[in-house]
Amino acid sequence: MKLVHTIEDLRAAMRPYNSPAFVPTMGNLHEGHLNLVRSAKPLGDVVVSSIFVNRLQFAPNEDFDSYPRTLQVDCDRLEEAGCDIVFAPLEKELYPVPQVFKVHPPGDIGDILEGHFRPGFFIGVCTVVMKLFQCVFSEAKGDRFALFGKKDYQQQLVIKRMVQQYAMPITVIAGETQRAPDGLALSSRNSYLSEANRAEAVQLSLALRSLARDALSTGESLPTKLQALESRAMHALATRGWQPDYLTVRRRSDLQAPLVADAITPGALVVLGAARLGSTRLIDNFEV
Repeated sequence: MKLVHTIEDLRAAMRPYNSPAFVPTMGNLHEGHLNLVRSAKPLGDVVVSSIFVNRLQFAPNEDFDSYPRTLQVDCDRLEEAGCDIVFAPLEKELYPVPQVFKVHPPGDIGDILEGHFRPGFFIGVCTVVMKLFQCVFSEAKGDRFALFGKKDYQQQLVIKRMVQQYAMPITVIAGETQRAPDGLALSSRNSYLSEANRAEAVQLSLALRSLARDALSTGESLPTKLQALESRAMHALATRGWQPDYLTVRRRSDLQAPLVADAITPGALVVLGAARLGSTRLIDNFEV
């Protein structure tokens, strides 16, 4: 496996290959990231992963400075998973001057849910992903693949829309969420949890499963009962000491509130949630 730190060295390393499969990350890797790398292996002729903590997607009060940076451990795990090239640029390499050109996703998908509670988040995500795509795929001559995890459900949908809107010759593939034995979705931020909060953290996924069952049982009346179901789910989590941002049922296709037709169509819905446990904010979702 080759580790490169500059765009020039990355492009030189990519030149012999035709069809890259790319897994972007912010490091502090877990099994979910590694599963994406393994899934990428049969798709192209080279597997590339990036490790870059992107300042643009962090609000001033968020954890940019304290976000775990574990490059050597990450590289060891990536090599074991079958990665061929790791691109780990310094901030001044990817942003040599202030990044004033930015990608703004439309409000109907970028300013709801995560975009509402983390204003500007998807502008930062889309901007860095667009730039990473230019770095990784500039030498490609054949098919191009980019893999994102479904745990960040809204993110992978926003990226798919961006690729479509800009007619980018890239196939975006969403990998299934990887979970701990108790059902907690794997996340780099799980390492922030105390022992007691780690035991409690699975309650977010349980609350979403309960909301999904309630939503499916209402059938055609879901649109009229949705607000009450969501409020009940959030209240139940709050009584356990959580600070929920949202627990909601949405359409998979565009993350808008479901209509009657969606409520009775198998495979049309997704439940999503975000809540803070202590100082750690967790997100999760289930397709239903």
